[in-house]
Amino acid sequence: QVQLVESGGGLVQAGGSLRLSCAASGRTFSSFAMGWFRQAPGKEREFVAAISWSGSSTYYADSVKGRFTISRDNAKNTVDLQMNNLEPEDTAVYYCNADGTYYSGSHYYPKNDYWGQGTQVTVSS
Repeated sequence: QVQLVESGGGLVQAGGSLRLSCAASGRTFSSFAMGWFRQAPGKEREFVAAISWSGSSTYYADSVKGRFTISRDNAKNTVDLQMNNLEPEDTAVYYCNADGTYYSGSHYYPKNDYWGQGTQVTVSS
């Protein structure tokens, strides 16, 4: 089992930045890939970013490429999402996911058993 807790969400103006963090406990964190997803009101959950178990490979949705950066610290069992130049369209609840199926640089398929509770990000125009 893996337990995930997201933090760092909040309200920010367009063009601003936020850093989300996901703390994992349970299984050996350094053995699996991690992903971030988001869900806006009335929309389906969508992929945002993923990172390999070692941190050497990352993958981003086109909508956030160049603005968001995913990173991990295996010593602290955390994965972060640095979000810069935020846009109102980034408003959503952000979730981290553990142990998904990650194809380096191309796809991340989430594992449905391992989701955090989410953290709200609101970007005002």
